[in-house]
Amino acid sequence: MKKNFFVGILLAAVILFGGVFVSGGGVFAEEALSCNAKAAIMMDSATGTAVYEKNAEEKLQIASMVKIMTLNLIFEEIEAGNLSYDDDIVASEYATGMGGSQAFLDTNSQYKASELIKSIIVASANDSCVAMAEHISGSVPVFVERMNVKAAELGMDKTYFVNCTGFPAPNQYSCAEDVSIMFRELIKHKGFFEFSKIWMFDFLHPSGRTTQLSNTNKLVRFYEGCDGGKTGFTSEALSCLSATAVRGETRLICVVMGAESSKVRNSEVSKLFNYGFANYETKKIVNSGDCIEETGVIKNGKQSEVRLVVKDDIVLFGKKGECKDCALERVIFDCSAPVRAGQKMGEIRVVRGDELLGSSDLLAENDVDAKGYMDIVDDIIEKW
Repeated sequence: MKKNFFVGILLAAVILFGGVFVSGGGVFAEEALSCNAKAAIMMDSATGTAVYEKNAEEKLQIASMVKIMTLNLIFEEIEAGNLSYDDDIVASEYATGMGGSQAFLDTNSQYKASELIKSIIVASANDSCVAMAEHISGSVPVFVERMNVKAAELGMDKTYFVNCTGFPAPNQYSCAEDVSIMFRELIKHKGFFEFSKIWMFDFLHPSGRTTQLSNTNKLVRFYEGCDGGKTGFTSEALSCLSATAVRGETRLICVVMGAESSKVRNSEVSKLFNYGFANYETKKIVNSGDCIEETGVIKNGKQSEVRLVVKDDIVLFGKKGECKDCALERVIFDCSAPVRAGQKMGEIRVVRGDELLGSSDLLAENDVDAKGYMDIVDDIIEKW
């Protein structure tokens, strides 16, 4: 297929940058940033770009942050149509026998899935996790197998799950990098944010009694822009937190593991968020579904042109400070009919000089059929 290159230049104020970092009224060099915990990572949610790491690949116990994967599988079931918020979930004797943080479910009672999910996200309820796992997979071991399969799909090669709650187990481990990966996957599910910002609620049991549950992630109340997270604590894992916060177009994810206390973990996550928002920025340059100005040329088609649609968002993330001009290049192919809607017709690229920063396919908006015999005859007559 022959290619013609149509290059359109659009100057974009994309911020990409280096130098000095400002946080909380202070100025400090990048190398001065530190985290008072065993391991940590901070990344941009849109691109997955990490901007801070400390022992991010070290295998550690992660306590209740295991529930991030439990929630991923729950929301996948909902989105696949296999589970509804209104489904009745029976709390087995095994589920109600869970210790640690819980919703204090009544044995053999039925609860709405929505209430159990809420109690997991807000209060890290172990009994609710087990009840959901048994409902979805028939047993906790089968559910945990699915957790490990999902971890492998996400490329979490330093993670192994033994249970769905995060109770200490000798062979259960993960690392800060892998936790950030599965948490990034979790916040793609809109249902998570329906519950993650709830500060406190009364959990109603079928018997009529209530249990007051409060959010274990205190940053949803005390850190500007924080709208979700998952905490964890055991004597082995110490205090852990995976959280997300958003300001403007920029959404960051921060994971801190092995902090001495919940106060320290909250302080360290807040410090890293401050650093990230003060010094980095996310910019969406091109939107999925946009039509570009140029059209694709179709040879021997019933239409000579077709509109071109951007397939994927192009998002850039980088440091503030040095504002450099970026250009949009449109590369459009010559194609012969027939052309089908969604067929690749070219690319749109964001470049800075010779550096490619991002790209997306350009797709045909609609079908274009090839000319038939009579169309060709009509063309000949018209030319005469």
